[in-house]
Amino acid sequence: MSSTFQRQTSLLTPEIDEGLYSRQIYVMGKEAMNRLAHAHVLISGMRGLGVEIAKNIILGGARTVIIHDCDKVQYEDLSSQYYFTESHIGQNRAKVAVEKLSELNSYVHVTHSSDVINETFLTTNKINVYVLTDAKLDHQVLVGNYCHEHGIKLIIANTKGLFGQIFCDFGEKFEVLDTNGETPITQVVTEISRDDIGVVFMSTDTRHGFEDGSYVTFQGVQGMTEVNDHEFKISAPSPYTITIGDTSKFGTYEGGGTVTEVKKSQEVTFKSFSDALIEPDLLLCDFSKMSMPSNLHLAFQALSRFEKQYNILPKPWDEPDAEKFYEIVEKLNMENRDKPLTDDLNKHWIKLFSKICTGDLCPMQAVIGGIAAQEVMKAVTGKFMPVRQFLYFDAIECLPENVFQPSDTIPKPRFSTRKTRYCSQEIVFGADFQEKICKSKYFVVGAGAIGCEMLKNFAMMGIGCDKEGSIYVTDMDSIEKSNLNRQFLFRSWNIGQMKSKVAAETVKIMNPNMNIHAFIEGVLPETEHIYDDAFFERLTGVVNALDNIKAREYIDRRCVYYRKSLVDSGTLGTKASVQVVVPFLTESYSSTRDPPDPSIPMCLLHNFPNLIEHTIQWARDNFAGLFTIPAQQAEEYQRNSRKFAQRTSTNLSEYDRNEIIENVKRSLGQERPKNFLDCIKWSRNLFEQQFHNTIAQLLYNFPRDHKTTTGERFWSGNKRCPHVLNFDINDKTHLDFIVAASNLLAHIYFIEQIRDRQYIADQASKISVAKFQPKSGVEIFENDEQLKSDMEKKRRKNSIVDDQSEEEQINKLLIRFPKHDEIRNIKIRAHEFEKDDDSNFHIDYIAATANLRAENYEIQSADRSKIKRIAGNIIPAIATTTAMVTGLVCLEVYKLIQGHKNVESYKNAFVNLALPFFGFSEPVPPTKQKYLDCEYTLWDRFDVQGDMTLEEIIEYFKKEYKLVVTMLAAGLIVLYAPHFMRQSNRSQDMKRKISEIYETLTNTKIPSHVRSLVLDFTCEDLEGNDIEDVPYIRYTFR
Repeated sequence: MSSTFQRQTSLLTPEIDEGLYSRQIYVMGKEAMNRLAHAHVLISGMRGLGVEIAKNIILGGARTVIIHDCDKVQYEDLSSQYYFTESHIGQNRAKVAVEKLSELNSYVHVTHSSDVINETFLTTNKINVYVLTDAKLDHQVLVGNYCHEHGIKLIIANTKGLFGQIFCDFGEKFEVLDTNGETPITQVVTEISRDDIGVVFMSTDTRHGFEDGSYVTFQGVQGMTEVNDHEFKISAPSPYTITIGDTSKFGTYEGGGTVTEVKKSQEVTFKSFSDALIEPDLLLCDFSKMSMPSNLHLAFQALSRFEKQYNILPKPWDEPDAEKFYEIVEKLNMENRDKPLTDDLNKHWIKLFSKICTGDLCPMQAVIGGIAAQEVMKAVTGKFMPVRQFLYFDAIECLPENVFQPSDTIPKPRFSTRKTRYCSQEIVFGADFQEKICKSKYFVVGAGAIGCEMLKNFAMMGIGCDKEGSIYVTDMDSIEKSNLNRQFLFRSWNIGQMKSKVAAETVKIMNPNMNIHAFIEGVLPETEHIYDDAFFERLTGVVNALDNIKAREYIDRRCVYYRKSLVDSGTLGTKASVQVVVPFLTESYSSTRDPPDPSIPMCLLHNFPNLIEHTIQWARDNFAGLFTIPAQQAEEYQRNSRKFAQRTSTNLSEYDRNEIIENVKRSLGQERPKNFLDCIKWSRNLFEQQFHNTIAQLLYNFPRDHKTTTGERFWSGNKRCPHVLNFDINDKTHLDFIVAASNLLAHIYFIEQIRDRQYIADQASKISVAKFQPKSGVEIFENDEQLKSDMEKKRRKNSIVDDQSEEEQINKLLIRFPKHDEIRNIKIRAHEFEKDDDSNFHIDYIAATANLRAENYEIQSADRSKIKRIAGNIIPAIATTTAMVTGLVCLEVYKLIQGHKNVESYKNAFVNLALPFFGFSEPVPPTKQKYLDCEYTLWDRFDVQGDMTLEEIIEYFKKEYKLVVTMLAAGLIVLYAPHFMRQSNRSQDMKRKISEIYETLTNTKIPSHVRSLVLDFTCEDLEGNDIEDVPYIRYTFR
């Protein structure tokens, strides 16, 4: 099968726009992206599910996508097909959808067809993958048999109310090139034994992660060079060692080297659709419903039989039809089998399927559409493990909780008397719930990839689409080219515009009834005058669409304070997670935290790197230290020298102060460049300093044969012995460095940049640099403990005498800076690191620097793309995962708006589409604490209404709660602490209002938008015993 992939990619490869696809390439890799760019995909069925799959595949970058549908737009389609409006009713679905889908990606040829699909059509259009949605069972069997016989990959996808189905057939022999999507493991080798069973030792700082039976290869091993560039099948007897077979005849290990996992392909066999119907392979999604897949396998087949038998589909919430439907399922369970497909046929589930199967829900289609689109990509790339072969998904917990209570009959929902755009959703939930959802008020924090998908789902669901409802969305960012691959509400002509504004305008077109309000201010402590008490208190709930932990934690604190539900989600490549936070029922987002990413020790970065990640981080820090921080400090000094000196004189050690002064003096001094040739000279000397002299000094202090105090080789284990680089203008990476550094420096000083590499090479080759002379007494630290100890000593030393006045300190410091009159007109600007601008030399410099330093230490170099991802801290992302995870979020929103009271109804999720794996769990209840006889959680507090005096609030807690207040504070401001207050002050304050005391102590007026303060207090019981923990006080004084 690999030869098939090779043949595909040997054709004329369409140009891959890495600026557009960069985040997706980090998920799939360039080879897989090239294969996808050759794919010809047919998607039949253009209702909500079909358009969702098409959208994801077009964003992904297939070569051709043909959308097909023979039917016309109906009212029922408007609940989930976001490119249809009422004006399209009666027109062909594919013809209507093609216009908007074509806008998504100019690199993809999108066409439509309403003809009958036949062999000629499939052959002429070179169809690789056939996606069939909303088709009847007989047609599925017909298409399935044809595709299996003719080598066309087939994906069948359907949603029926709160139930979803995916089937995959990629042929009898399909090669999976990457089974898990994980980056190959690389570890540093510290020793390899010469033995019948050679043992490879690695750092004991972390577990190596290799598994028994996997394969590895070595690079850069010294002495035992026989292992380099050869594959070995390994065993993993311990977390820090592996064995690689007989090494007894190899040379002696002398040092260095890395060991890297080699990924092996795996061949997978698929049955045809008709065979798989009888003997299905069922992927389990939810371990709490083990028999659900087999029940749904029968239910989806029974639907076709019911329609044949009664010439109609089951009526919504019709009990007699549900009984008939169950009888058909019972018969199917035994048909064509020696034994039942399942011994656990669940009548309640089957009848629910019958009652809601004619409904269409956008969130369900987002889930199934995201998964199905990823399967299309797997089919054409061989990247990641396909679904084998049926996947069934349900979200029956979204139904009213009384549906699951013991009862002979389930109450039938009320339906609208006329057709509306929500009629397919009403089939599942009824008109009363639809009115409630339209009146809800939701805050979407973030309008990036997740935010765009969320707003689309909300528009189809009708959230905030009544005059009493609202959607609020905020995002501080503007649209960039790299966003367009996933953030499907934006187009190329929107680049530079604010995300929230464009997103709001676009979804308003999808549903004109949506009352949406766009903000561009972040949700921060500094913007609490915008997102104030009145704002949060009107909300139904909040959904996060954020990409950083700090912001998520702040939103979480606000939701806990205002007792609002929160659904948080995130993606990392093919992985996604959802956490639902329900007031009083669950813990909050911040209740548990992932362990922080391990930081790289400073000494490892500065002197002893052994992985490319170390040199990339060093290069990123080097960029900031040369091109950002000094120029920023110089700019600030120019703007207001006195204010800058004042800030520098306080809260800094003399060591840090000296560094700032030197940065300003260098940036604004006479040695600054005056023309581009000066920039080249500076760059050439910088090369010499960083890649020759610094390394030469290190080797002077620690020669290659240096021994430790215990007699062991210094350059061993994790320490790679470096070598100096001699500048070679004919070396591409050397010239890359000079070109990038020269242009970066020129930009800082408004010197016209020169990009002519030959000119720069000619000039650089003429520059002579001083010969290196080693220095005695240069201290180079071997570990972080020594480094930290030295830094602490330097920072403890402070030359400014404490008894000097502030004015004297500033004047004394100003003498050490350049004279302001002499430098204030020098034009200077700092670089703000921007990873996605390929013309600004930022990534060029970091890539060249990282690879040159890697060459110093004989570390395998990295390509520009990898360096950009690591240096820019880019999160790999793909539209399929994003669409899927927002569907899961919106399923939780259904429950929240209904007001589900049982924690068992809600689902946290972790999904990895690469495996594929689906994990669902109940949210964790909040931790309970206790004071006196009262239990409380993070959701509880004391609510105090009205502005009280200190005396009144103390008496209030004593009387109402039997608590004696011993200290009262608002943040860091202590309002009451009797043991530390003079008697006269205490007597006066006891009669004063708390808001007045707060304003006096902070010397500020409480802003008009602030209606309450958060007060913390310590207390005793009435017997004088300390009480350790109590809830906080929400003190509403206005």
